Amino acid sequence: MQTNEQILKSFFEVVRSGNKPELAETFMTKEVKAHQMNSESMVTIIRSPKNYADHIKEMLEVWGNFKIEIQELLSHNQKVYVRWKQIGMHIAEYEGYPPTNKEVIEIGSAIYRLENQKIVEYWIQVDRLGVIEQIKRNQK
Repeated sequence: MQTNEQILKSFFEVVRSGNKPELAETFMTKEVKAHQMNSESMVTIIRSPKNYADHIKEMLEVWGNFKIEIQELLSHNQKVYVRWKQIGMHIAEYEGYPPTNKEVIEIGSAIYRLENQKIVEYWIQVDRLGVIEQIKRNQK
């Protein structure tokens, strides 16, 4: 039996990396509460494994075959904290900005809650302003 930490590491290697997003159902329950922790507007949406896979495919369309690196992974009981660095090429429109075809780095983190070895809920924070600032700089 895998630990929650091992499950999340595999989830990042297989699904979140964009390698095989269609395998999201291996790691997620049928409905996952996704808390998007943005300072200006915190929202909770319900994601299905298919919806999550589609979300990752959209990321691939914008950032190409991005590289994601786990920088920190901490586990406590049912929760696992993951902080990552994602590097991709801005190859399609993002938030109204046309593609620059230049590298963009995203820093993000999330706390995932697991039950019976599956993700049931997560709280995610991404430095969206930092991504947009890089895009603006790359347009010059």
